[in-house]
Amino acid sequence: MYTEKIMPLTDRILANVGKVIYGKEEKLRLVLVALLCGGHVLLDDIPGTGKTTLAKALAKSIAADTKRIQFTPDLLPGDVTGINFYNQKTGDFMFRRGPVFTNIVLADEINRTTPRTQSALLECMAEKQTTVDGVTYTMDDPFFVIATQNPLESQGTFPLPEAQMDRFFMKLALGYPDMTNEREILNNHGTASTPLDTLTAVCTKADIVEARLAAESITVSESIKNYILTLADTTRNSDRLRLGVSPRGSLALMKAAQVYAGMMGRDYVLPDDVKKIAVPVMAHRVIVRTQNTIRLADTGEQIIEYIVDTEKAPIE
Repeated sequence: MYTEKIMPLTDRILANVGKVIYGKEEKLRLVLVALLCGGHVLLDDIPGTGKTTLAKALAKSIAADTKRIQFTPDLLPGDVTGINFYNQKTGDFMFRRGPVFTNIVLADEINRTTPRTQSALLECMAEKQTTVDGVTYTMDDPFFVIATQNPLESQGTFPLPEAQMDRFFMKLALGYPDMTNEREILNNHGTASTPLDTLTAVCTKADIVEARLAAESITVSESIKNYILTLADTTRNSDRLRLGVSPRGSLALMKAAQVYAGMMGRDYVLPDDVKKIAVPVMAHRVIVRTQNTIRLADTGEQIIEYIVDTEKAPIE
């Protein structure tokens, strides 16, 4: 069974990317979960924490292509997907592919571009294809978007609507490194050559596709499915939330639990697998009910953590 190879495959990738991104193994593991689920990640984090480096290191590790799109207010949908241009030599219109035609896309500061351009990328993410002038073009496989946004600045930004936030498989934040790991950054990146320059592939794109297919065969018992449904239903009936997790979120939680179980070397899902990935998969899919009090409202992460802690998990 290929499921037995998921753990060594992901361990190799984690070790390789860990040569560049220090002290963030659990966050990197979650990024890999999203990749193997065929989903996309939103990094809601401050500048300078290694988001671009993460995308490049991951691409190098799996022998994939990567491109970076800097989102700005004047960016047009055609700048993302590509355009048809008139070739004077041939007298025909030709399609020039945009930067979205790659394996790993770093959509930097996605909230700094207009909703029209955001929608062009979100269509590619959801459908794995784009249509330009009536012709449909398919994305490469694997196709993985790492989008970033700065949570501290609001001037000149166009926040993603809640319905579009649901298109992201996970929402994560790398955060600051501790002093020990930051010292490693200073020591290893203070020269002309950086660890990223010498990084080599530890697997192929085909290995990623095979691992994704293998993860789908990991067993999810009826009790685990009921547990996932209970968590989702609790968010929909919580008086602390205006909007609960959608069915897309429930499905994402199950898929993520399957991949996480495979990364732990198992071909079946445990309740602890669901608990580990519940917050990054579900928190950005809910809308918190604001309160007319001086006290700061709870975040989606805090509410999902509370639900996971209080709902009874099945005993296998």
